Amino acid sequence: MPWRQSAIQVAAIFGLFMSQPKITSYDVARRAGVSRTTVSMVLNHSKAVVLSAQTRARVLQAAADLGYKPNSAARMLVKGHTETIGLVISNPDILPHDGFMHQLLLGISRVNRAHGFHVLLEALQAGDTTRSYQSLVEERRIDGLIVLNPRTDDADLKALVERDFPLVLVGSIRHPQEYSVNFSTKTGIASSVAHLHQCGHRRIGVVTFSQRGLLATDVRLASLRKALGDYSIELQESDIEYGDFSTRSGHEAAKSLLLRRPDLTAIIAGNDTIALGVMSAAREMGRQLPRDLSVIGFDDLPFAAYLSPPLTTVRVDAVAQGAAAAEMLIKKLRGEPVEPRRVLVGTRFIERESCQSIKT
Repeated sequence: MPWRQSAIQVAAIFGLFMSQPKITSYDVARRAGVSRTTVSMVLNHSKAVVLSAQTRARVLQAAADLGYKPNSAARMLVKGHTETIGLVISNPDILPHDGFMHQLLLGISRVNRAHGFHVLLEALQAGDTTRSYQSLVEERRIDGLIVLNPRTDDADLKALVERDFPLVLVGSIRHPQEYSVNFSTKTGIASSVAHLHQCGHRRIGVVTFSQRGLLATDVRLASLRKALGDYSIELQESDIEYGDFSTRSGHEAAKSLLLRRPDLTAIIAGNDTIALGVMSAAREMGRQLPRDLSVIGFDDLPFAAYLSPPLTTVRVDAVAQGAAAAEMLIKKLRGEPVEPRRVLVGTRFIERESCQSIKT
């Protein structure tokens, strides 16, 4: 029967592939006319022995002709490192919603690729007991580690910092020995508050980008209280609603806030993703922007300039922040001096049409 004949043909082809002997470094050495040691030195880019350019080319050509791929575990034993960086995201729930995180990842991946490193991504939920990045370290599957949005209550992370494992934080756990890359939250928040005050706003609300307890959110609230206090404006708990990373959470939080505080003339959003939800909620409740409500975001994501009205926000170069963290880690891996331990990426206030002065 035709189907049986086809099955026999497929089985024969499969058996042919399965019967092909595995290509080894011995085969490459024999084809190139050199020793297996020479093959190992060429393919692992060893400089222990000086080899002629012709010998190196002959080995590389033989490997290419035979389709030989060195075993990664063997290469690790020879070279003493894995050529892999671990990248841990402490709050992976943010990934489907926040474009800032994607830009961080872009900056990190560009630098690692340029230096010949692979990136191994791990996501770690709050309260996770699997210690996924700890296993990467203990099993020596990575050379170094970058942690995004680190948690201050992570005891394992603190232990890695204190044993001086090659580790860079994008964010901070406020440990004196940490290497970290962050941005000046205080400066960005202060610029936003100064602009609103200049526009005559005194009744200002806040929708955060996460629930209370995340260091970045707590720091932004503390900075906001300080900046408002400089103008004798007190931030009350009734002025605050907590988002949860998504635009939808910003929408729901803004509705609750405006129902409780209909007198607010401005809202500062935890980031641009939340600001998008705030603007949607305000319109749904019959408010015209910015006539009835001014809105300020944070991050200056690519869509911010194209909202209606275009969003006033604080620009942070996330790609540069990610790249700086990767460069810092690679310097540590190479034994090069890394100064300073803490790098602050600059922020810039971007004024657009989502804010206007109060009409008097």
